[in-house]
Amino acid sequence: MHVFAHTSRIVAVAVLLLLVGCGEDRTSLDRIAERGELHFVTRNSPSTYYLGRDGPTGFEYELANALAEELGVELIVHQSFTIDGLFEALKRGEADIAGAGLSLTEQRRSVYSSSLPFASQQPQVIYKVGEAKPRRIADLEGRSIAVAANSSHADLLQALRDDGRDWLQWSAINTADPMELLVLVRDDEVDVAIVDSRDFLLQQTLVPRLERAFDIGTQRDIVWFLDKRHESSALLERIDGFLADQQTGGQLAALSRKHFSRDEDISRVDSQTFVRGVRRNLNNYRGLIEDVAQEHQVPWELLAAISYQESHWDPEATSRTGVRGMMMLTLPTAEELGVTDRTDPAQSLHGGARYFKNMRRRLPTDIAEPDRSWMALAAYNIGMGHLEDARVLTERRGGDPHLWRDVMDSLPLLEESEHYRTLRYGYARGLEAVRYVQNIRHYYDILRWQSARDARPRPPVDSDSYLPAPLRHLRLLAL
Repeated sequence: MHVFAHTSRIVAVAVLLLLVGCGEDRTSLDRIAERGELHFVTRNSPSTYYLGRDGPTGFEYELANALAEELGVELIVHQSFTIDGLFEALKRGEADIAGAGLSLTEQRRSVYSSSLPFASQQPQVIYKVGEAKPRRIADLEGRSIAVAANSSHADLLQALRDDGRDWLQWSAINTADPMELLVLVRDDEVDVAIVDSRDFLLQQTLVPRLERAFDIGTQRDIVWFLDKRHESSALLERIDGFLADQQTGGQLAALSRKHFSRDEDISRVDSQTFVRGVRRNLNNYRGLIEDVAQEHQVPWELLAAISYQESHWDPEATSRTGVRGMMMLTLPTAEELGVTDRTDPAQSLHGGARYFKNMRRRLPTDIAEPDRSWMALAAYNIGMGHLEDARVLTERRGGDPHLWRDVMDSLPLLEESEHYRTLRYGYARGLEAVRYVQNIRHYYDILRWQSARDARPRPPVDSDSYLPAPLRHLRLLAL
């Protein structure tokens, strides 16, 4: 299989070189084929590129990686924390493509080549609930506005100002991360911010008091950009053909659902729903859970709580991201753990228990229980690298990296670029990890309480209640 894959890559590169040699402008394709690498500049964010539980992920990263695979080359990712930095990487020839949720504008079209659109987004005015809600552009008079410097949003405000709205004033923040703008609104440093709908959808959970006020401007196409001085028409044709195939084949829609349908990502603590689940489903698997937990020396109530959080005790559960089974293992993780059938309850539970123990064992020895288990659960969800980043950040902030309550406060900050850009593993869905752990702890407490209640001595049976009424309270002598 590996030989075949290697041979296929050689053939793909050879075909790529042949295509390049046939064109007059052969610079970009030739360079990509010779290097065996496609260089892609993007930003570290939930909508584009970040390190997930099982490695790099993100909408545009996965799309670019699929393109690299089609070209038979390796994808090399460069990161920029400013919009200027994205385009400077193109100008310097450091990147072949810039893709970071970038809207197509007339100004950009005049300087750069652009791919076919593969998504769209709507600029939105975001405000803080409790403040007066602006409902139209005229309501922004006298309000402080934050936008990303050199963004399409800054161009939009400038166009509105040139059109007679002289009163418009805004602060241009040198960032490519919309979260920085949202934090300014959250902290009352500005009244409103302008961000794109896709970014706000993914980051709203971190700033729950912020809401959309109104849409501003028109919906914009999202494209990839290439520098006209370095790109070849052949490269652009390959990109457009690839994007068209992704559209017609349904892969693009599936990728969008995977990254932008957040409703399944974060489970809310619902005691009543959990208790009903215990009554209806737990007994079907309790014996198995207890056996697996005993073998791996994990409290059975904790293993049951994890498996409920992951799948609601459904061995056939499958998420849009491809994780499956009662413990919702990814395919690479399952293979690493020796799980051959992720939908087999016993295999899944054994695999999940081993994975949890691995996380717990890898933590520093001076982290005591129960903090050790809570941090292992966070690593189970978000990855050990991101947990260590949160611990580093906790220490920087004057907290104790050995205590879950302090690390828990730092995890959501992994979604803010002022913090994650200073850490080794970058952006992560830290708030999701916190909720994951807190949900499991809640379910664990309920199960332990029920176990303790079931273990209590029961009162003596009132035998009179089982007798017919005429016989109650009579002394019956055994013969």
